[in-house]
Amino acid sequence: MYIAIEGIDTAGKSTQIAALKEHFSDAVITKEPGATEIGKEIRQMVLSAKAKSKKAEFLLFLADRAEHMQEVIEPNLHKMIISDRSAVSGIAYALIQGDISEEELVSLNNFATSNTYPQKVFLLCLSKEELEYRLSQKELDGIELRGSEYLLQIQDAIVQACKLLKLELVEIDATQSKEAITQEILNNINT
Repeated sequence: MYIAIEGIDTAGKSTQIAALKEHFSDAVITKEPGATEIGKEIRQMVLSAKAKSKKAEFLLFLADRAEHMQEVIEPNLHKMIISDRSAVSGIAYALIQGDISEEELVSLNNFATSNTYPQKVFLLCLSKEELEYRLSQKELDGIELRGSEYLLQIQDAIVQACKLLKLELVEIDATQSKEAITQEILNNINT
């Protein structure tokens, strides 16, 4: 089974992936972007912000996604795969940019992924109040500096991306205890 843990910054993705690894010791744990050698280079290119074009940035992410599919996902589809983000996040960020139509986003991602997507997507949802509290407790990176409104737009766009791709989405209240969130994910994996 191939699942993705999605959520905006500070939602607790890393915490839940670590907890899931304890339940699925043989699982392939991966992330997008940057899970392959080429992906690491692409991630550095994007983070350097040298690309002036949002379309160029999007195409770099698609290149990472295609490599990730071939190197990590496809060879392991017979195993449990737990991914920190997926094509869903890529589409969500692109939806916010507004440079590419929904049809093109789906078509280009279908090409990059060979139509292979997570069987279940778990979205760790935060309220504006909880998000702002969590952001106030840490040093912010470039994305987080864009503010809570921007991050909440991304959270909504993740839901929209799942609808566009017709993926099963499980929304989870990320303000619950870590253990309650893990249990909710496990309950949904087993259904």
